[in-house]
Amino acid sequence: MKKLALYLDLIRWSRPAGWLLLLWPTLAALWLAAAGFPGWHLLAVFTLGTILMRSAGCCINDVADRDFDRHVQRTAARPVTSGAVSVKEALALGAALALVAFALVLTTNALTIWLSFGALAVTLVYPYAKRFVSMPQAVLGVAFSFGIPMAFAATRAEIPPLAWGLLAGNLFWVLAYDTEYAMVDRADDLKIGMKTSAITLGHWDVPAIMAFYAVYLAVWAWLGLRAGLGNMFLVGIAVAAAQALWHWTLIRDRSRDGCFRAFRENHWLGAAVFAGVVLDYALR
Repeated sequence: MKKLALYLDLIRWSRPAGWLLLLWPTLAALWLAAAGFPGWHLLAVFTLGTILMRSAGCCINDVADRDFDRHVQRTAARPVTSGAVSVKEALALGAALALVAFALVLTTNALTIWLSFGALAVTLVYPYAKRFVSMPQAVLGVAFSFGIPMAFAATRAEIPPLAWGLLAGNLFWVLAYDTEYAMVDRADDLKIGMKTSAITLGHWDVPAIMAFYAVYLAVWAWLGLRAGLGNMFLVGIAVAAAQALWHWTLIRDRSRDGCFRAFRENHWLGAAVFAGVVLDYALR
């Protein structure tokens, strides 16, 4: 039982905010692709697949960052970093979770299966991007948005321009919330030489985050309206925008607690957009 508790801690089981950040835009794309409820099969595949791949990504990330995490206040006690879980165990768990996710993808179609390899590749690359890329959050944005084209592929067996537009817009949301996350660790990351958007943006971090939120919501609003969504969708966008403004009050003084809370609460922003999409189709 102790080992199980360590494995659950490794995949952040008690902190669902991480996989919810992936889930809401993926499910919103699934509804848009199907022009309504996509069916229980695809809903189960993408919900479970998102949770599994997020969990596998945590295993990979913690192995890659184990020598850095011990120098960061927030991550020093993680199972791999502390030695409670070995590198071999973490990689084996991550591989097992990814294989189960792949088994789910195999129940869809060929295009979705091929896209899953791209999603895996970005997942593997991201932990190392933090060493070389000034804005590694952009790489994470691609990884966290890959469920969008996959949702369209699974539903329509094609990827229309709408899917790529939604991915591009969602990337800006990831930039917003992961920059908030990076602000929590900025002092530690500067000491160990880690590259993050919070460090790259410097004193422009808060204005940039608000601009990222604005671009994300504007792109999704525009694309949603072009796809035929209406007033209920716009209500969801408005609720999300109100949350973004609230986040500004949390991050404007750049405190660790405020920035971390803003990051943790971001899944509600995504939930508002998703709810707007679902209600718009349901109430027709």
